[in-house]
Amino acid sequence: MPLLDLTASAADITRAICDIPSVSGDEAALADAVVAALSEYDHLEIIRDGDTIVARTSLGRDRRVIIAGHLDTVPINNNLPSELREIDGESVIWGRGTVDMKAGVAVQLKLAVDLVAPMVDITWIWYDHEEVDSSLNGLGRLAGNQPDLMAGDFAILGEPTAGEIEGGCNGTLRAVVRTHGVRAHSARAWVGENAIHAAAPVLARLSEYRPKEVTVEGLAYREGLNAVRIGGGVAGNVIPDLCEVEVNYRYAPDKSPEQAVAHIRNVFAGFEIEIVDLSAGARPGLDAELAQEFLAATGARPKPKYGWTDVARFSALGVPAVNYGPGDPSLAHHDQERVPVAQIETVEAGLRAWLS
Repeated sequence: MPLLDLTASAADITRAICDIPSVSGDEAALADAVVAALSEYDHLEIIRDGDTIVARTSLGRDRRVIIAGHLDTVPINNNLPSELREIDGESVIWGRGTVDMKAGVAVQLKLAVDLVAPMVDITWIWYDHEEVDSSLNGLGRLAGNQPDLMAGDFAILGEPTAGEIEGGCNGTLRAVVRTHGVRAHSARAWVGENAIHAAAPVLARLSEYRPKEVTVEGLAYREGLNAVRIGGGVAGNVIPDLCEVEVNYRYAPDKSPEQAVAHIRNVFAGFEIEIVDLSAGARPGLDAELAQEFLAATGARPKPKYGWTDVARFSALGVPAVNYGPGDPSLAHHDQERVPVAQIETVEAGLRAWLS
């Protein structure tokens, strides 16, 4: 089993956990190493659910904060082992997982063992299967198996935000819009009905659509509605009888999933629609007392999170949550994935100042 030294710097811990490959579905070795390293610290109660690890304090504080991060990464592509590089005069850690999101996990592991007597009780959660189908998500599984472990007054998810605080997240919906026709030989097209041609109004509505910018609790969330896949056709000499356009709607957290579905049905009225994926957004949660204290301690100016993240799972449980972690989110999953060492140190200092 790889050994983790959690007394090392957060930057060194980042490299250590990046060098334990943990592509989704293969998190066991890293989860084993995390459990082994944490088991040396008596102030933490450790619970394991598959490859999800919970470590929590029980100090009798009147408030509890949940701080979470995922252990898995997307597939490796010649970008491990990690390397310490100088890029444009900046010291960075290069390699798969550095941004999404092992630098954030490293900060959390460092603070979990250092903060023996924090000002709040803390539940640390490191979970599996975030980068794949949501039905496999370790945080979702934990919420179903042991929801009491996700109870708290405020939550922070270590998603990469370049060291800034991003409140809540947009919701996401995927729908398949279908058009039907009648097959015929393409030499006698007039005896058939072309389903691909019938999809032209669907594409026209998408082209003409103007997404909204919606302000929720002082943060401006940008929506989006786009075609992400199109399919149809039988053979090179056959008029197609079916065409499917898959659309993705990113909607602001002022809307419920039901309202998002109603909006899509209105936009594509007259067409057959199948909702194939639907996830609620999360309101910013910045009006919570702990959130205000966190903002004050870090001196950060909050921004909206445009993409969907697991803060929505906390929001669904009534726990206000924000995203906060090192790493440029535009480099997540990138083959040149890298995180500035200074950003790791900044996020660690912000969390430490607040929790202490």
